Amino acid sequence: MRSEVLNSRKIIWTAFLFLAMAVSVLNFSAPVNAAARDLPDFSDLVDRVGPGVVNIRTTQKVSQNPQGFPGMDPNDPFFEFFRRFMPPGTPMPGQPGQPGQPGQPGQTPRGAPAPEREVPSGVGSGFVIDADGYLLTNHHVVDGAESIIVTFPDKREFKGKVIGSDQRTDVALVKIEGKNLPFLKIGNVNNTKVGQWVVAIGSPFGLENSVTAGIVSAKGRDTGEYLPFIQTDVAVNPGNSGGPLLNLDGEVIGINSQIYSRTGGFMGISFAIPIDEAMRVAKQLRENGKVSRGRIGVGIGEVDKDVAKALGLDSAVGALVGSVGKDSPAEKAGVIAGDIILRFDGKKVVKASDLPRIVGETKPGSKVSMVLWRKGAEKTVAITVAEFETDAAKAAPAPAEKPKPAEADKLGLTVTDPTAQEKSALNLTGGVVVRNSVGMAAAAGIVTGDVILRLGRTDITSEKQFAELVKAIPKGQAAPLLVRRGENSFFVVITP
Repeated sequence: MRSEVLNSRKIIWTAFLFLAMAVSVLNFSAPVNAAARDLPDFSDLVDRVGPGVVNIRTTQKVSQNPQGFPGMDPNDPFFEFFRRFMPPGTPMPGQPGQPGQPGQPGQTPRGAPAPEREVPSGVGSGFVIDADGYLLTNHHVVDGAESIIVTFPDKREFKGKVIGSDQRTDVALVKIEGKNLPFLKIGNVNNTKVGQWVVAIGSPFGLENSVTAGIVSAKGRDTGEYLPFIQTDVAVNPGNSGGPLLNLDGEVIGINSQIYSRTGGFMGISFAIPIDEAMRVAKQLRENGKVSRGRIGVGIGEVDKDVAKALGLDSAVGALVGSVGKDSPAEKAGVIAGDIILRFDGKKVVKASDLPRIVGETKPGSKVSMVLWRKGAEKTVAITVAEFETDAAKAAPAPAEKPKPAEADKLGLTVTDPTAQEKSALNLTGGVVVRNSVGMAAAAGIVTGDVILRLGRTDITSEKQFAELVKAIPKGQAAPLLVRRGENSFFVVITP
């Protein structure tokens, strides 16, 4: 009886153990299966949009000598060197079958132009934006191309024509002769969020119709270029340039343009031109064949938190005016060095790189309002936008005369009134010239030859006035100095 009870208990415990293991397996596997179900499947997206993504091949003409050495003149000293390594039996100059002049069969006279031939110059990607055959790609894909061959995934080939190309945004509009072509839908970049899945289609290293995926890493990434880029971790390599960056709805949100790399290949960071910016450029290229941009004629810099605090700004925003071009729209509107541009035509200028884009998108000839921060208060001016590259500022010659320096003040500055030559050369109406810089001033970056235009909110009119203002600075209080160096001005904050 006891053995039967033990056996029964053993059976019960064994069953319980198997049941616990089963529950455990279910608990561990459920999240994995759920996660697997949540991963996106891009196959339907690729089927829908793939037909509208194209491969772009370009060619250039190069000179060719009779031996088939592209770019090498037969009179080149190295021509004979390469000739010795040609395969046996290859016809040489003077032999039958080689081009020559009348009366001199098979010979290339010294100084005669070498014949030309087309050679492959690059491979990139692009995508169709309407059924009539307009497509977008990068400027650097088609720049300098003699001919453009556009190939669709179904192997149809067309000869492309550049309607217009804009180097500054790296956008090009190409036209092919076709009807009812598959095209891609344009998406809304503003609806794109950091962390969302995105897909790139293109021809990396010439491998057509390659698909890669990743997420949006950042938006509005400032890389020093004209446009704020979309940063992703999508694998993009040479040949992907000009291809579309797509959201999960199959809409184009960007044009793949750049990668960050120390090797020339993909390293986990790629950049795409926002499609809204690209479409604005494409519209002008289609209508005019070129892009017309606004310009106001200022040199600008960033506003850091120390400068913002010293000037009474709530936060480090706007674009600091470092220089104003002579006879420029900004000068005519009364803008001066040291102003901070907060808004332009109703649009906020959060950082300095915002201003060129906002001004560039403004139609030349437009009269708009601009909000400045000057001496602790906002000031609104009206400004008429000029066309880009029509009124560049002129550099001033270097001053020739230097008066005898005085003693350094408590900031570490030795200054004098500007000479007549300096006033004329630098177009100065006030300020003092730094003759020597030591201590705190030198540590802050002020150098000999700089011009101090303003201390705090007070414009500098003479050496004597500047000395009195410096003496009056309380110990421990930040002193913002508006400094001009050449044609550019910037703020330096020194705390005695």
